[in-house]
Amino acid sequence: MKRFASIAMLFAMVFGFAALAAAATEVRMTGDARIHANFWSDINYTGWNAKGTNTGDPLTIWERFRLRSDFIANEGLKFRLGIRVNNKAWGNDTFTVDNPATSIDVYQAFLQFKWPGTNVEFTVGLQDIDLPISSSALLNSNPVFGGTRAAAAVVSIPVTDQFKAVAGFTRLLDTNKDFDTTTRQVADEFDGYFLVLPITLDGFSATPWGMVAVAGRDAGYSTTVGSSPRYTDQSLATNLASAAYMLSPSGFKQAQTVFWWVGSSFAVTALDPFKFYADVIYGEGAGNQGSRQRKGMFFDVATEYTGLDLLTPQLTFWYSTGENGSMRDGSERMPTVVGSWGPSTSFLFDSSQAFAGGHMGLNPMGSWGIAFSLNKISFIQDLTHRLTFSYARGTNQARALRDANALWGTGNYVQMGRDLTVNEYVMAINFDNQYNIYENLAAIVEAGWAHGDFQSSVWGRRLVNQSKDGDAWKVAFGLQYKF
Repeated sequence: MKRFASIAMLFAMVFGFAALAAAATEVRMTGDARIHANFWSDINYTGWNAKGTNTGDPLTIWERFRLRSDFIANEGLKFRLGIRVNNKAWGNDTFTVDNPATSIDVYQAFLQFKWPGTNVEFTVGLQDIDLPISSSALLNSNPVFGGTRAAAAVVSIPVTDQFKAVAGFTRLLDTNKDFDTTTRQVADEFDGYFLVLPITLDGFSATPWGMVAVAGRDAGYSTTVGSSPRYTDQSLATNLASAAYMLSPSGFKQAQTVFWWVGSSFAVTALDPFKFYADVIYGEGAGNQGSRQRKGMFFDVATEYTGLDLLTPQLTFWYSTGENGSMRDGSERMPTVVGSWGPSTSFLFDSSQAFAGGHMGLNPMGSWGIAFSLNKISFIQDLTHRLTFSYARGTNQARALRDANALWGTGNYVQMGRDLTVNEYVMAINFDNQYNIYENLAAIVEAGWAHGDFQSSVWGRRLVNQSKDGDAWKVAFGLQYKF
C-alpha cells in the first residue's frame, strides 16, 4: 500500500504543479498507453535465451504508459517533463497483486528556449537523441546513436532557409558522479560531441554529420543498455569494443579512448512519387590499442513509390563490414553506441514495432541483406496493413565469432541469430495490421515468422539442433491509445 501511495502522490504532484503553473504558463499534456499480449514460439530461434539457460514464456502480457507535460511560457521558452511505466509485464513489477514494485521513472526532462531576437534554439537536459538517418519512416533511426534518450545540451543555429548547424554535447555515463571511489581521480565518464549540418534543397537533401566520443576506462561498459524484454544482453562493451577487450587485463589499455564517426544521409524526392534514400557511415575507435581497436563502415540504400492510393512498395539494401579471422588486429565491425535501425519495421530488427519484445534482434553490423515491403496497404477505411520480407547474411568469418564465444562465453559478446557468419543466413516475414477504433485508439495485431540456418562449429550443437526443431514466430495483439 505504501508503494501505491507513493505512485498516487507522484501523479498528484504532477497534476498539482500543472494547475499552479496554468496561471502563468500554458500546460499541454500528451501521452500514450499500450496494453498487449505477445505469443511466442521458439523465441531466439530456440525457445531459450541467448545462452540457452532459460526458457522463454510463450505468453506474456505487457503494459506501458507515458505522460509528457510541456510547460510553455511563450513561443520561445518551454520545459518538458516525461514520466512513464515502461513495458512491464502483468503479474510482475508494478502489475503484481502482491507487494508491487514502484516502476515510474522520468524519461524526459529538458529545457528548450530560443535566444531572444533570434531563431537560435537551445535544448538542455534529458531528451530524445537521434543522429541523422535518410528516412526515419522507412529506416527508423541512425544505427550508431539513435532512437534513444540521453542527457545532452544541443544548440540549433539556422544559417539560411536551406542550411543550419546543430551541435551538441552528451554525457552518456558518469559512473561515480561527483566523487570517485578513491582519492585517485579515475576516468569514469563516457562523453560524446556531435555536429550535424543539414542541407535542404528542392527535391534533394543531404545531412553530413560527425561524432567524437571519449570513453573513460572505468565507466562500466559491460552494463546492459536498453530495456527490451527480449533476451538480448547487449551492452556498451559489445557495441564499442573488440572481442579482445576481455583479454587479461580486460578493458581498454588507456585511461581515455577516443571513438569517432563520420557519415551523411541523402534523400532524393525530385522524382516524386519515386523517392530514394541512402546513408553512408564510417567509424573507428581505440586505433592505437592494437587488438582493442574497432573500425568499420555501414551503408544502406532504399527506395519507395508513393504514387499508389492502396499501398506503398519499399525496397532496402544494406551492407556493413564484418570480422576477419584474426583477433590480433581488432574488430572490423563499426562501433556503435545504441541504435534501432531497421527497414520497413522488419521482424528481424528492433525498429520501433508498436509493441515491445516483437523482433528477432538482428545486428546490422556484420551483416548484409535486403528487405521488401508493401506498406500502408488499405482497402477499408481506418484499417491498414504492412507486409515485409527480409533476408540477411553475415559478413563475419566463422573463426572470429567462435573465438569471441570462447573468450566471452556463448551468447555474451555475440549471439546466435543476432550476429551471423558468412555461412549463415536468416529470413523473416511480418504482417502487421492496425484498425483505428477511434481517432486516438487503435487495435493492433502483429505477426512475424523467422527462419535461420546456423553453424554448430560456432554456437555448439545444442543451440543449433534446437533451432532446427521449428522456426520462430510470434503474434502480438493489443490496444494503443494516444492522447
